[in-house]
Formats: sequence, C-alpha cells, structure tokens
Amino acid sequence: METPAFNILLVDDDAALTQMLAEYLEGEGFACRAVHNAAGGREAALSGLYDAVILDVMLPGGNGIDLLRHIRGTSDVPVIMLTAKSNDTERVIGLELGADDYVAKPYFPPELVARLRAVLRRPARRAVHGDHLRLGALSLDAARRWAGWEGMALELTATEFNLLEILIRAGERVSTKDELSLRLLGRRRESYDRSIDVHISNLRQKLERASGERLRIATLRGIGWRLEQAA
Repeated sequence: METPAFNILLVDDDAALTQMLAEYLEGEGFACRAVHNAAGGREAALSGLYDAVILDVMLPGGNGIDLLRHIRGTSDVPVIMLTAKSNDTERVIGLELGADDYVAKPYFPPELVARLRAVLRRPARRAVHGDHLRLGALSLDAARRWAGWEGMALELTATEFNLLEILIRAGERVSTKDELSLRLLGRRRESYDRSIDVHISNLRQKLERASGERLRIATLRGIGWRLEQAA
C-alpha cells in the first residue's frame, strides 16, 4: 500500500542529523521541513500545516519540554520526543505533558518511522469522538474534510474550511487576527497583510448565504472574530 503524503515537522538543533533523517523520511514517502531552534519550532508546530512533529529536547533558545507544553496549550498535533537514552526523567515529563511517544537517541530510523506511522494512525481513531463538530445546523467533519448546513455541503476552499474549524472549536472565545495568521497561514501577521480579512469576508458570505443569515461571523472591532448563530 502506498504511504500517505504526511507532512512532518522536524525540530532539532543538529542540522546534519536532521538532514539525514529528512532524507530517510522522504524516502519513506513523507514530506519534511526542518527547524533548528525553539522559536521557529513553536511557530511552525502551531501553523496547522503539519501532521506530526518530531521534537528534540535540546534546542537553542529554549528546550523541547517547554515547547511541547506550549504546543499542547492549543494543539493536539501528534508529537514524538527525541530524548537522551539515559534520561528517564525527560521521557516521563514529555509523556505527562502530552507527547504521543518518545524515541531515545541515537535512534534506529526504521523504528522511528514505525512509531511515526503508529501515532499518525491515532487521529483517525479519535475522530469518532473529537472531529465531528456542530453549531446549530452547521456540521463539520474534520477527518472527512466536509462541512455543511442542514446536511447540504458547503463549497469551501481548504483555507476557508480550516478557518471554519478554528472558529467552531474556539466556541465563545474570540479568535484574534494574530492567532489566525499564525494558525491558518503559518506566519506572523504583518500590519499591511489583509489576507485574514479576505478569508473571513469570503467565509462570512458563504455561511450567510447557506444559512439564510442565521449564522454569521461577528466582528469584535479591534479584537477579532467569533462564530455566532441568530437567536
């Protein structure tokens, strides 16, 4: 069976070792991007662009444990920790903070691939309970990439679908432009960048048209947006 084209984020300060791992994973059918410091790893991990993260504990500008804690604050992306073989404490802390698995360095690449495939299979099992979202007559199935109003499919672009999922999961919480830029587009917002406004406008029009204006994206001026349904 052909390996699915999963996008994997590698966060490790060892550029040479990471390059070798990336080449190995690409040979196994994965797509990879490498980041070599904590700040870059944090931004990339929360971008929503990756199916899993392989995270080293030792990083310039921070450490993998703190980065994992930050990731788990807002994301359930699968994470495999790379730890020192002799450091049981790092493994326990990592697992308690929500790491999906760990591999001790130096690792055997085929074992790492096997563990990676195992954690990538887990979201499909969680989807039964966690990926079916509903707000009134609006339904979204994250695993199937399907969204609809009263059972009628909405025609959304990939970005609009991701934006809708973020807004539904946020509930009553307001999603800021900075947060959406990072999670939706994978980059920090620049003052001149109107990309998020355009995506919000397009999604708003589609939702209001499909729902007869019973569903809307409310603007909290100077703060952000929230998905609301008419009383």
